[in-house]
Amino acid sequence: MLKIALGQMEVIPNRPDLNTDKMLTMIHNARSQQADIIIFPEMAIPGYLLGDTWEQRSYLYDCEYFGQKIIAASQDICIVFGNVAIEWDKHGDDGRVRKHNACFVAQHGQLVATRIKTLQPNYREFDDTRHFFSLRKLALERKQDLETLLTPVNITIKDKVYTIGCIICEDGWNDDYSFDPIAALQANGPLDVIINISSSPFTLGKNNKRNRVFSRQARETGVPLIYLNTVGLQNNGKTVYTFDGFSTVYNRLGQIIAYCQPFAETLDYLDLPITTVDQELPAITVPDDFTIDSLYQAISYGTKKFLHSIGMTKVVIGLSGGIDSAVSAALYASILNPENILLVNMPSKFNSATTKNLAAQLAQNLGCLYTVMSIEQSVEYTAAQLGGTPVTNLANGRQCNLLVSSFVLENIQARDRSARLLAGIAAAFGGGFTCNANKSELTVGYSTLYGDQAGFLASLADLWKHQVYQLASYLNTHVYGREIIPQAIIDLVPSAELSFDQSVDQGKGDPIIYPYHDYLFRAFMEYWNRATPEDILSWYSQGSAVLEQKLGCQSGIVDQLFPGPREFIEDLERWWRLYTGMAVAKRIQAPPVLAVSRRVYGFDHRESQNTIYFTQKYLTLKRSLLSPT
Repeated sequence: MLKIALGQMEVIPNRPDLNTDKMLTMIHNARSQQADIIIFPEMAIPGYLLGDTWEQRSYLYDCEYFGQKIIAASQDICIVFGNVAIEWDKHGDDGRVRKHNACFVAQHGQLVATRIKTLQPNYREFDDTRHFFSLRKLALERKQDLETLLTPVNITIKDKVYTIGCIICEDGWNDDYSFDPIAALQANGPLDVIINISSSPFTLGKNNKRNRVFSRQARETGVPLIYLNTVGLQNNGKTVYTFDGFSTVYNRLGQIIAYCQPFAETLDYLDLPITTVDQELPAITVPDDFTIDSLYQAISYGTKKFLHSIGMTKVVIGLSGGIDSAVSAALYASILNPENILLVNMPSKFNSATTKNLAAQLAQNLGCLYTVMSIEQSVEYTAAQLGGTPVTNLANGRQCNLLVSSFVLENIQARDRSARLLAGIAAAFGGGFTCNANKSELTVGYSTLYGDQAGFLASLADLWKHQVYQLASYLNTHVYGREIIPQAIIDLVPSAELSFDQSVDQGKGDPIIYPYHDYLFRAFMEYWNRATPEDILSWYSQGSAVLEQKLGCQSGIVDQLFPGPREFIEDLERWWRLYTGMAVAKRIQAPPVLAVSRRVYGFDHRESQNTIYFTQKYLTLKRSLLSPT
């Protein structure tokens, strides 16, 4: 029986001093509880998502210095922790000093072993091969079999030797790799316990998959497995990630016997049977993390941590009376003191009394500061100035005037609200203003650059529109316990209200039909093998039911929306052109997005501004569907 301390800590990126102090405190507490081993996450000292801070030699010296402090603290306890390992006399592939993502094992004030990460993720938000030299590369350099380098660590506790298999995060997600680190460790064993130290960001539903994968690994090896993850917030500039912890222990049968509460820094203890099968701890049930509850928890936690990390205590929110700004206001009001939130309604002649009244009602329900500032006069001035000021061709002296179309007028309104009013109000209020965009809008650029796509953080921009509605209901029911967001806002047709053609009182609204387009856009963006118009049209040609099943949207909606192939193709091409065209330029300049999904805009979705393209098979299929029979 080993007494294990699970140090599920908040790792603050770029602060090895603070992380080390926290680890030392946890080590002291674990020692006082007679723990045999304390485990900390991957990169517990430096943080993980640091960008090119990894290229600073002085920072690496500090990480090494603080690592020595942890090793020195291993008197009367074994410490397993993550840090960067540096080979100062060798270079990586980039010509800089060689760095490894490593797991350190210390005991009796000495370093017992260092184990290097074998599998380095280079997808989604991960960019490990840019900075770190993997064990696979080391094996190639040394001309050794990789299996010979993956050896267990032996530690002695109470005169008994235990054999530990130490792996790091991705080493446990090895199904798609040609090499299995766990199998190699087991072959060099036998093992008493497997320890996976991780720095794994939250993704909706990911823990459900991880439990299936890690349970199978424990069951197939017949060895208990401890997964130790970090909590907190880290980012790579354009994308902000929450880390949920959810550290979990699996017994040799693959059953979950313990876990740490998600999104909570905690030091938990577990008496883990190692050799005695009849002393197995009973299996327990863990929460499903593919729920609206998990989604809210991640967004609320991430937003709160982001505000704290940048030192922002006051927030300004443009409140239109629509669903997105309503959810944003209710979210921030659950995090900050209402007196530190200023809600601003900025009507023009196109805004209905309905939405203006709903905005005021929501502000009153939340108890936040509230003001109404009309943009009508400034919009009229800008439009008159643009249309009334002559533009001169200096080569021939001819003059003309710019045409202020209805579309241009819509852009003027959106920019006047954000770039002028909200920016000025935020400066005067001493805070920042939010971006309330959702993922559907971000996908096709249904937002105005420097207008409603501006802000210091886009907390909702990884949510499809239908998820925004789910979050609204959750906020009312579970967070506030009453109808904070008026039901009329939830029932209202989504509309930007930038022209009379978008009158909500007449049932007019956005061109995006969310019950269908949410799922079409998700196929473009989130599918692991991302769908293109070729895929969509191929599914459509097999029947609307096939397409609906592939997209996951409601049955019958395709035929309801599109009378035939021509209308379907026109709609498909319209949104594809926007998604791969102008929307890319807008996304590149968008605020940081708070990540919750399997793929999020920003560093997780790397894109270039290229020309719009349709594949040859798509064009052939299109001609076939549109040709007269």
